[in-house]
Amino acid sequence: MRNAFADEITKLAQSDERIVLLSGDIGNRLFDTFKEKCPGRFHNCGVAEANMIGMAAGMALAGMRPVCYTITPFVTYRCMEQIRVDVCYHDLPVMIVGTGAGLAYASLGATHHSCEEVGMLRLLPNMSVLAPADPMEVRSCLRAAMAHDHATYMRIGKKGEASIHPEPPVWSIGSNQVMHEGKDVSLLVAGVLLPAALAAAELLALDGISAEVVTCPTIKPLDGALMKRVFGSRQIVATLEEHSVLGGFGGAVAEWRSDEAPLGARLLRFGTPDEFLHETCEQEHAHEKFGLTGPAVAARIRESFQAR
Repeated sequence: MRNAFADEITKLAQSDERIVLLSGDIGNRLFDTFKEKCPGRFHNCGVAEANMIGMAAGMALAGMRPVCYTITPFVTYRCMEQIRVDVCYHDLPVMIVGTGAGLAYASLGATHHSCEEVGMLRLLPNMSVLAPADPMEVRSCLRAAMAHDHATYMRIGKKGEASIHPEPPVWSIGSNQVMHEGKDVSLLVAGVLLPAALAAAELLALDGISAEVVTCPTIKPLDGALMKRVFGSRQIVATLEEHSVLGGFGGAVAEWRSDEAPLGARLLRFGTPDEFLHETCEQEHAHEKFGLTGPAVAARIRESFQAR
C-alpha cells in the first residue's frame, strides 16, 4: 500500500503544483522519485509530528494542498490537538495519511499499534475518514481526497497487501462497491480485512448462506443509502475492520442504526476488542487472536444465522 501511495502522490503532484508532501522522519527513499519529479516539495519534518500538522495548516492557508505522512500512531495520537484546532477548526484541505495502521506493526509492540484512531478522528467536524482495502483503493482514495476541499484522514497498511481490484476504482468520498453478490448476509468491510470477508463468503456458501461483500473505504461520511438497503433486506449485517469495535466503522454503523426506524437485520461487529495486544507477533497471528480471519468470521455469522 505504501508503494502505491508513493507512486500515486508523485503522479498527482506532477499535475498539481499545489501538492506538497510532509513526512515525519520516514519515507526518504520511498519518496526519492517524488523529490526528483517535484523538487522542493518534500519536507522531512523529523520526529516533530505535531509541528508537522501546524506546518501543513499554514501551507493550506497559503493555498497549498499539503499531505502529511508517517506511521499511524505518530501522526494521529500525538497530534490530536493540532489536527482539531489547526486543521479542522479552520476547515483546511490537509490530508493526513497513517501508514502501518491497525495491527500492521504488530511485531513492534503497542507503541506502533493503532486500533483507536478512527474513533478519535471521525469525531472531528470537517474531517473525512478513509480506509482503503488494497493498493488500488489507495490510489482511488488519494485521488478523491485531492479533489476534496476539506480535511481527510486515510489509514493504510504497510506493504505486501494483495491487489484485489484489477485497477483503481472510480471513487468519490462516500463510495462503496459490491465485491461479491449475496442475499442473506451483508459483510461491510472498511480496510484491509476485505480478503477475510471474501473468504468468509465462500465458506458460508458451503452452508447455503448467501453473503454479499461490500468494500466501504469511506468510514466518514457514512453511506446512508447503503445502510438502508442492507439493513432493510438482509438477515445479518456484519462490519469488519482492523480497529476497535468501539468507535470505528462498526461503531459508526451502530450509531446510524440507533437513529433509524427499526430494521430487521441483526448487526455483528468484527474488530479488535476493548483491550491492548500484549504480544509481539505478526499481523496474521493478531488476526487469529481477535477472530479476524475468514473461518472465524464465517463461524460467528453461521452461528448467528442459525439462531435467528
